Order: sequence, then structure tokens, then C-alpha cells
Amino acid sequence: MELGLIGLGRMGTHMAQRLLRHHHAVVAFDIDARAVHALTDEGARGAASVLELVQALKPPRAIWLMIPAGLVDQTIAEVAPLLTSGDILIDGGNSFYQDDQRRAAALEPQGIHYVDVGTSGGVFGLERGYCLMIGGPQAVCSRLTPIFEALAPGRDSVARTGARRSDAQISAEAGYLYCGPSGAGHFVKMVHNGIEYGLMAAYAEGFNLLRHANVGSKPVASNAETTPLREPDAYRYDLPVADIAEVWRRGSVVSSWLLDLAADALARDPDLGDFHGRVSDSGEGRWTLLAAIESGTPAPTLASALFARFDSRGESDYARRILSALRSEFGGHAEQSGDHP
Repeated sequence: MELGLIGLGRMGTHMAQRLLRHHHAVVAFDIDARAVHALTDEGARGAASVLELVQALKPPRAIWLMIPAGLVDQTIAEVAPLLTSGDILIDGGNSFYQDDQRRAAALEPQGIHYVDVGTSGGVFGLERGYCLMIGGPQAVCSRLTPIFEALAPGRDSVARTGARRSDAQISAEAGYLYCGPSGAGHFVKMVHNGIEYGLMAAYAEGFNLLRHANVGSKPVASNAETTPLREPDAYRYDLPVADIAEVWRRGSVVSSWLLDLAADALARDPDLGDFHGRVSDSGEGRWTLLAAIESGTPAPTLASALFARFDSRGESDYARRILSALRSEFGGHAEQSGDHP
């Protein structure tokens, strides 16, 4: 099958390479000409502009956008006038699902089909494949099945769920799933990323607790403002955090790909000295909480994980100053430089 691909970042380039490996024709464009040239060396056809990409594709066209959510509308505004009825535009980034609904409605009068595909796999997708969560007109999405099958991990990527009937196979077992009408794919990916926030936060807090299990062996400030450790002897463990991550990968109920990645990072440097702990969020966690609030669905773990990311960026600094000021005002409590130097 022939596919146009706009956006050759880390994921876009790997997706193009995976499609080429499965003998699909790829016409690629990116604002960075070097990325285009690198891909043409692997068999893709490069385009120097969006117009050239559209002209290189045979109608009915299928064009996949693999670009940041903030650039999707302006890219659609550039591409849509060049398309004809029956063409398909696919957004594989992390757009807000309500934007998908709006875009699909706006493109429908032109006969242009809009498909949203939540894509998970990151920089490892080239070899592992991509988990695809798909929204849009079902018949249109079915036309793209060869593309989804090439990008997805395939049925042999994990062991089959034991409770499933052996004679009933679904596309989810291959790693892609039609989730529903416009926006459904990105809605599912949004919640997926909200869960990811929570999982990452749980690992981070757990490993942090392991690292502080030797607090009883450390000198503690002695003053009226610092609560002493009641049982220092209970906290004198110098635990091999990197090795704990390794053993948890084997047979533990908390084993996962995220744990594999944590173990790899800790094996390189248990102190994680190359990182400063400033954790960004790209929007999906916020949108997940918005959906939880509007639908009245409790999601306290996901909320805590998102707020922890805000805190990591210093967004709580002023609030902490308020707390210090209030303690000083009502009780004359002097601010301490740190309970555990």
C-alpha cells in the first residue's frame, strides 16, 4: 500500500522504516530536508514540500501526520485544499480527542476522511512495533488495515491471553484496535498516557523509598523544628537499588516494560546523575483528568501523578514559601535548611 508521511521525528522516521520493511511505498516530507534524504536512502520517495508529497500519491490518497499536536491544525489547513474526495488524513500524534471530532466534521463536506490513531511505542517501535488505537469511520479505517498490520507488533509479540477462545482472533491481539468514531482512538490513547503517568510515579516513589532506607545511618539535625527519627535502627539498609530493579524484572507481579527501562537506566548510573528531576507533561495527563472530572469518574492516582510533575518543575515553590511564612507567623517557627543534610 502507498502512504504519505508528514513528520520524520524519532517516531515518524522509525514508522516509515517499518513500513518499508513490510514492502509498503512511502512518500515522506519533513521541514528538515536531511531527515527526508536519510529516508530516501532506505527506499522511500522524498518530497520537498507538502504539495510535492500530495502530487506524488495516487488517489485515493492516505496521508499520515506524525507531528506535535500544536501543529496539526495548521498542517491540515495546508494539506486539505490539495486533496480530493475520498482521500484520508490520519493523525498519529497525541491530539486532544475533541479536536479530532472538530476536524472530522470540518473535512467531511470536502469528502476527506479523517482518522485518529493513538500510537504508542516510542523510540523502540521500529523493532517492537506500535500499539495502535484507532478512531474514525469504520469502513475507512478498514481500508488502512495493511498499514496498521505492518506497524503493529503482530500476534506473536506476547503470549495469548489464556481466557480467550483459540478460534476467536481479534485485531487487538495483533496490536491494533478500531475503538470507535472520530476521537475514540485518541481518547483511548489519552487514558493510556494518564495510566502511564501513574505507573511511572509509582515506580519513582517506590525506588525513592528504597534509596532512603538507610536514613537511620545518617546524621539528623537536632533542633526544635525537626521531628526526630523514632527508630533509627529500623532504617539502616544500604539497598542495591539497581539490583532490586533487576530482580523485580523476573517473576515479580510489578514487572513491566517500564521496569525494564528503569533497570537499564539504574544499571548505567544508580545515582541518575544526568537527570535533574524536572518532568514535563505533553497534555494527555491533563486531558485525562478533565475527562475524569467531566464524567464524574474518580482518578486520584492519575491526578496525583500529574500534580507531581507540576511539582517537579518548581510550580510548588511559592506555595512552600507560604507554608514557611505561616509557620513563622503563627508559631515563630524558624525555617530550617533541611532535616536530613
